[in-house]
Amino acid sequence: MTQDAMLLSIQHVSKRFGGLQALSDVGLSIRPGEIYGLIGPNGAGKTTFFNVATGLYAPDKGEFVLDGIPYRPTTVHEVVHAGIARTFQNIRLFGDMTAVENIMVGRHARTHAGVWGAITRNRATRLEEQAILERARDLLAYVGIEEYEQTIARNLSYGDQRRLEIARALATDPKLLALDEPAAGMNATEKIELRALLEKIRIDGKTILLIEHDVKLVMGLCDNITVLDYGKVIAQGNPQDVQKNPAVIEAYLGAGGH
Repeated sequence: MTQDAMLLSIQHVSKRFGGLQALSDVGLSIRPGEIYGLIGPNGAGKTTFFNVATGLYAPDKGEFVLDGIPYRPTTVHEVVHAGIARTFQNIRLFGDMTAVENIMVGRHARTHAGVWGAITRNRATRLEEQAILERARDLLAYVGIEEYEQTIARNLSYGDQRRLEIARALATDPKLLALDEPAAGMNATEKIELRALLEKIRIDGKTILLIEHDVKLVMGLCDNITVLDYGKVIAQGNPQDVQKNPAVIEAYLGAGGH
């Protein structure tokens, strides 16, 4: 498949923090409709790469193309408008807002009312706000927590907070959903439910980039995988090939399956 057919192509990314070379010539290409895994041992550079791709860190160099259009990951806001939404390893919900309000905040990234509409509360603004509320309710149902619409986010169970964060990301209508260790802290049942949700999201046409420490989940869920170690790519390919790669076995799987 050509680069033109890729949804996301990130190439030649380097990032240095002081004397530490965190990333060296890292790249990956993701096809539309894939669940793509990014794995590696602790300190391998996964989160740094994720943060560069989603606008939290400015790269020292790199080429970034989303859906055939170059984008510059200089701010999170610009990346969201380019079509990438992300979640975080440490849940970043608005804890004192309700579940539905959290999703509405995410949806506002795709609204048009502006400051004047917010002040005047004109008809167009009221209609848009109603549409935002309805979309938020739809997404609550989509991730399976519609009964908690008016529950304060910090009072939700851990697994349901993860679902809510995914729903909020989906509210931006992303081309690519980037998930930073969504299974972290989940029990076995919650992980099964998470896998089912991610497969559902993919079936419904979304593309997913996934950082995850749970190797079993990644190998069973992802179509293709990139493995990092010491800020460099040591393997890329489908799960079967990656699992058999000697460099991966030595650097990652043989290190206790971080």
